[in-house]
Amino acid sequence: SRASAELNDNKVTVSFYAEGGQPINQTGVFLTGIGMSLDVDADRDGVVEKNNPKKASWSWGPQGHGAILLVSCDKESPFTPAADTDNQRVFNKEELLDMSRMVLRTEGPQRLPRGYEIILHTPVSDADKVGVFYMQNPFFGQRYIHVLGQKKLYHTVQYTGGAAELEFFVEGLCFPDDTFSGLVSIHVSLLESPTEGIPPTPIFTDTVVFRVAPWIMTPNTLAPVNLFVCSMKDNYLFIKEIKDLVSKAGCELRACFGYINRGDRWMQDEVEFGYTHAPHKSFPVVLDSPRDRGLGQFPIKELLGPDFGYVSREPLFEAITSLDSFGNLEVSPPVTVAGKEYPLGRILIGSSFPTSAGRRMTRVVRDFLYAQQVQAPVELYSDWLAVGHVDEFVTFVPTSDAKRFRMLLASPAACYKLFREKQKEGQGEATMFKGSYTGTDTKRVTINKVLSNDLLVQQNQYVQRCIDWNRDILKKELGLTEEDIIDLPALFKLDKQGKAVPYFPNMVTMIILAKDLGIPKPFGPVTGGECCLERRTRSLLEPLGLRCRFLEEVASYHGSLGEVRCGTNVHRQPFAFKWWHVRP
Repeated sequence: SRASAELNDNKVTVSFYAEGGQPINQTGVFLTGIGMSLDVDADRDGVVEKNNPKKASWSWGPQGHGAILLVSCDKESPFTPAADTDNQRVFNKEELLDMSRMVLRTEGPQRLPRGYEIILHTPVSDADKVGVFYMQNPFFGQRYIHVLGQKKLYHTVQYTGGAAELEFFVEGLCFPDDTFSGLVSIHVSLLESPTEGIPPTPIFTDTVVFRVAPWIMTPNTLAPVNLFVCSMKDNYLFIKEIKDLVSKAGCELRACFGYINRGDRWMQDEVEFGYTHAPHKSFPVVLDSPRDRGLGQFPIKELLGPDFGYVSREPLFEAITSLDSFGNLEVSPPVTVAGKEYPLGRILIGSSFPTSAGRRMTRVVRDFLYAQQVQAPVELYSDWLAVGHVDEFVTFVPTSDAKRFRMLLASPAACYKLFREKQKEGQGEATMFKGSYTGTDTKRVTINKVLSNDLLVQQNQYVQRCIDWNRDILKKELGLTEEDIIDLPALFKLDKQGKAVPYFPNMVTMIILAKDLGIPKPFGPVTGGECCLERRTRSLLEPLGLRCRFLEEVASYHGSLGEVRCGTNVHRQPFAFKWWHVRP
């Protein structure tokens, strides 16, 4: 089974014998041996090995195998109008660094026998999901040509004779989705057409399989890189506070000015930062929400660029609701649930109560999130809130103990418990909303007035039941115990539609930059010279090694039913963990 050096240099002789054993005839068959192997990095070590026996299949886990593709959703050249997936040209060598190498190794005579050819091909179902490039003229001004993918279903390979290696570069064109598992296959075939006018048939085919790398979200527990905030006419003092917070945390502050934000301050709602990763490369990718208000052009104009990708999902016929904003899209830290590991955490999205026809996140975004497979989503109940975002009642903070994090929940019950304690201590006339607070309900509000307001008590009992419903889901789906949960005091009131809005700035919607927390100042009752809500929050979080910074200039956000986190967004470091080691 060796390759030929020349045409017909292998001979098989066939002898024919009579019944008595005497030879009566002899004939010879001349053979030409062609060696062919289509190779990829099937063992995921960054090197294209030769003829890996597992290259035509794909499996998960630390002992798994199969090659990986990145979606070329960044933009290497500033002169192209769209992401690299939207063009069939390679403008510079940097684009090739995003792509996976594929090598066709051939061995044989100087030319193929007449009537034979080698083609590279992909199924019609995969053609719009993969692109293949080949370098022409490696010695005379390199030029990369698009040979396979989209409308090109096959490419005739130029056979060069002898022992040769032809290098191809492969890119993914789209992330996994409800109609795409993420797997694509590429084949090389030797075709035989011995008679003119008769269509060729394959006599040998070699196959490789790639999985397109998923889009991965980053939880609050990962280190911050950049904090984004919109610069508005009324938030100069807020940005000054954020600058201080960012400088302590050691990350960068990036302000988005009016010509880009067009009066839209809700940075958290417009985009979600994530990344994509293969053995040869990793880069951040921003998911653009379908809400598309003033900040609609921000991710394309300010983020999309070299090694910074962009992806979006927009519904064709569904109406967009507040639940499609990405304050309603969060991810937990890594968890283990009943023995099953989620080393990249689990995505959390807010939805409506199972029995009601309320608001839900649009299906195209939900389908996209489920299809990534590595951060299996959990749907929570958030439609009870006026804005309806999961980040209004749950968040996660990093800790340095064995658990590595705590889950924080907004808790009216914790607030009423604290206020009753203060009332028993004789602090019932302590006043809320002092200082620079300019929100609604600022006439003299005391602990006694809050506790004696029966309607407010009933409304918060309802809110607590809604949060408890989610608490049970989160404990079950994230494998948490009560020791992993911290209840932060919070109060809500219901609007005319019966939906909940914060009564005072909601501390759960904090900015988390490693150990530094930027918490909305709650303007609670001042007892003993300090806000009792702040004191309780410090007592819960500071023993965990966290630093609490209460941000005073929250009026421009809280007055519009948002908090400081809703007006900021954090791009974080990726996980060190390799997603292909997950077992979905």
